[in-house]
Amino acid sequence: MPTPPKKRGRSKEEKRSGARKKSSPSIVGKEFNYVLQLTEADTRLLKRYQDVLAQGAAGFAETSYNYLFDNPDIADVMYAYERDGGNIGELVRGMLKHKLSLLKGDTGEKATSHSEQIGRAHFRLGVKPVWTLGAYRLFMDHLQKLVATDPQIAEQDRDALEAALIKMILRDQGVMTEAYWRAAVEQLKDQRDELGVEQNLAGEILSHIPQLLWTVDIESNRITYASPGTRDFCSGELDAPIPCFYHVHGAERERVLTAWQQVIDGQSVQLEVRLAPDDSTERWFRMAFYPAANRRGRVLRVHCLMEDITDMHSERERLEQLSTQDEVTGLANRTLWYDRLALALAVARRNPGAAVAVMVLDINQFKMYNDSLGHEAGDELLRQVAQRLQKVVRDTDTLARLGGDEFGIVLPLLQDAERAVERVASEVMNALSAPFTYRQRELCLSSAIGISLYPQHGDEAGTLASHADSAMYRAKWNAAPYLFYESEAAVSSASEHLKFSGQLHGALEREEFELYYQPKIDLDSGRICGAEALLRWQHPQQGLVLPGHFIPVAEQLGMISPITDWVLDTALEQSKHWPVDGSPMPISINVSARSFQSPGLVARIKQSLQKAGLEGNCLEVEITEGTLMTDLDAGAGILQKLSELGVSIAIDDFGTGYSSLSYLKRLPIDVLKIDQSFLENMAGNPRDAAIVLSIIELGHNLDCKVIAEGVEDEAVRLRLKEMGCDFVQGFHISRPLPDASFREWLSRA
Repeated sequence: MPTPPKKRGRSKEEKRSGARKKSSPSIVGKEFNYVLQLTEADTRLLKRYQDVLAQGAAGFAETSYNYLFDNPDIADVMYAYERDGGNIGELVRGMLKHKLSLLKGDTGEKATSHSEQIGRAHFRLGVKPVWTLGAYRLFMDHLQKLVATDPQIAEQDRDALEAALIKMILRDQGVMTEAYWRAAVEQLKDQRDELGVEQNLAGEILSHIPQLLWTVDIESNRITYASPGTRDFCSGELDAPIPCFYHVHGAERERVLTAWQQVIDGQSVQLEVRLAPDDSTERWFRMAFYPAANRRGRVLRVHCLMEDITDMHSERERLEQLSTQDEVTGLANRTLWYDRLALALAVARRNPGAAVAVMVLDINQFKMYNDSLGHEAGDELLRQVAQRLQKVVRDTDTLARLGGDEFGIVLPLLQDAERAVERVASEVMNALSAPFTYRQRELCLSSAIGISLYPQHGDEAGTLASHADSAMYRAKWNAAPYLFYESEAAVSSASEHLKFSGQLHGALEREEFELYYQPKIDLDSGRICGAEALLRWQHPQQGLVLPGHFIPVAEQLGMISPITDWVLDTALEQSKHWPVDGSPMPISINVSARSFQSPGLVARIKQSLQKAGLEGNCLEVEITEGTLMTDLDAGAGILQKLSELGVSIAIDDFGTGYSSLSYLKRLPIDVLKIDQSFLENMAGNPRDAAIVLSIIELGHNLDCKVIAEGVEDEAVRLRLKEMGCDFVQGFHISRPLPDASFREWLSRA
């Protein structure tokens, strides 16, 4: 079925043509003829004297031309017409020709239509009707003189002829003026129609944009325009000057009123406020007010804009939070921590007697776990540490992650600072003492804490933080749980760290390391049963450096693995040359926590034994309780593999670490080493003696041998023998000796 043709809309010209048909020239002409009482007698009289009246046209033409250009406004229109390509001479001649045509007395439709066209042309060119009135006045003056003086006009016809001329001129003036205004009205209608289309389009656009727009008339305090979105948002009567004002959060209303007063004073204002439209969830909006003033600066209108910025506000808050919050733990970051420290110091300065404590805490085993288990495990450990530390600090304290495995605490407004910070340090250690969990594995951590106090150790944030950091490193190197800042010691430690960190590189290649050996004695037989290898660094400037000074630095620099490999190879190779009763002497080697947890330790030990051509029973590996307890499951696996190689396992410094006895029955441990600290006061302190006896009995009950280290006199040796201790070592037996001296000592022993 064919589609019927669409009805075509009318063009502007067709609409105007239709408007003209409603009042055709014949109708218009008849109306003017009736009103002016223009009769056929008048027409006959004008035709009789047409030639007489037209005789002075040349003179009138000059008068008319002068009239046009003597008036500046009319002259501007003429020149504009000429600039647009028109000919002024032809235009003036056309005007004169039209006026002379009136002398015919022609009132027909064609003549009337011509007059209408001239009126429309005047509107198009900008010729005002009042200017045309002046031209007709000049024309009438010219004709009245002719009528009154020309002898060719009969005396009895003069009055009637003048009246007929007046009627014709008024008729032509009226027809042109009506056409002029009709053209103006048609243009206004067209503009109104176009404006209506544009307004509809603008309304459609405004109804789909998220911004709310409205305009307020200041004189009447009335909203003169509101976008569709504004009306929908407010869903009711628009209160002036700010719609939905009572949806603004109560705490924000005063700010809005203040902003409105500023805009009344002529300022553009923007602000962000919270609104809860229709009692729903609060959202953030940006309000902007733009004043429109007259020349004297008086504000007449205010154009207003409001838009929902909840998402942007949330994103900005998130970014601001990220700039001051640690991404992993959610704690304050270094920047915010320093700001809070500076604020705490400012408050303390205004309160005489008040102190501020700065604590810097470092997790000792974190790098080992992070390297061996991966960054995911490291991040999880940091989060768990942060959660435990948050339970220790007060709401007024600031806990932050400063970077890596380093945390900072600011304790403001303290009175008894040292006692308070020691209590917090103890609580921190207790909080971190219980094992941490990662994927059903128990991981143990310990910490080193450095402390500085205001005003004793400095009065600036940077100084106090630096001093707490130095104290933390000193605590770490001295295996202390926490230490206060001490200027000389901190400077010495820092300089020592810098010095060793640069000189440790290449120490192996320069053969600056050396092993010293301390013999072990069987108390029952009195015979030598082994030796412990002790690492020394023959520093080119410092001389002999003990491992406690450089091993922590080596661990931080990642150099502990090659040093451990060198110790293994060297100790096993040298021990082959110390036969006792025709058998190689067992050698004990200390393995640091970082070396024990590093991948491939068992493989390297096996390789060193094969390289030296020795069996596993020629080697004893000593580890501390703390090293073992950092990751009991992983440690158990390593010890089992070592035991399968025949390597003996000794727990060094037994009783000084975690003292968790449950692991003893689970692990293949062969030897317990009693720490020297229990032997020093054993003779005068019954408790120490009881502890030593308990360790010996515990070891024997678990089928372990027990060795006491640090034996420095015969009385202690004899007491240990009475208690049933198996082996001893210490200065009473022999000081640690280098390889050549140890061989000589063996030959004498």
